[in-house]
Amino acid sequence: MTRRTLTASLIAVLLAAHAPAFAQVQTGGPLRPLQWEVAGASRTAFVHRPVRMEGAPVVFAWHGHGGRARYFAAACAFERLWPEAVVVYPQGLATKGRVSDPEGKEAGWQFEVGQEDDRDLKFFDAMLATFGESGADAKRVYSTGHSNGGRFSYLLWAARPDRVAAVAPCASQALERVERLEPKPCLHIAGEGDAIAPYEGQRAGMDRAKRDNACEAKGRPWGPGGVATRFPSKLGAPFVEYVHPGGHEFPKVAPELIVRFFQEVGGE
Repeated sequence: MTRRTLTASLIAVLLAAHAPAFAQVQTGGPLRPLQWEVAGASRTAFVHRPVRMEGAPVVFAWHGHGGRARYFAAACAFERLWPEAVVVYPQGLATKGRVSDPEGKEAGWQFEVGQEDDRDLKFFDAMLATFGESGADAKRVYSTGHSNGGRFSYLLWAARPDRVAAVAPCASQALERVERLEPKPCLHIAGEGDAIAPYEGQRAGMDRAKRDNACEAKGRPWGPGGVATRFPSKLGAPFVEYVHPGGHEFPKVAPELIVRFFQEVGGE
């Protein structure tokens, strides 16, 4: 074996060692933890691989600050509601909180573009590249999340508008420093009694998103029993809001609403 061949072989082995074993994940089976090496850090996500990968939609679900991917996966169970989709529950890294945890001991996501050297945007890019190489539909990539994870979905809307088809944040504030969002379907879930992400701030973000999406002023009942309100958009970017009387929780009806919304805007 020549030195050039040996070097190429070693490089191939090293790359393989850092590549996520997505191809070996059992189709239709339980969630599997996968790892990516991103910007010198080992990143983890729990992933559901559908039976058919070719043309499969992808759903990213981001936990809140201080949360855990495994626990958020149990609360969402999107893979049960939509087994045909690639479902991804990423795990955050230690991040300074805005309301609590000023020392940054708990896991979370970057709040703004450029923060933490965009480590979480790079993590998203790496995961999406893996699923795209396996045949997932690049035009049906969706993002949802609770609290800090919901805000990260808004961040993806602003920073990766060409890679995310629709978002569904819950109990989260929108971005304050972005002048205008590119029109995109959005479902926002908010509690009127939210003391962590005050409803007034969420309301302002929702109204702004509706303006950016060029939505009609009058909404129509949407969802099971008409629990939510859908505002049509002349730009094909409808906005749906589900406002409940609770607080900062992730409502039990949220997974059903989110999956229904993503399927609807994706033409399922």
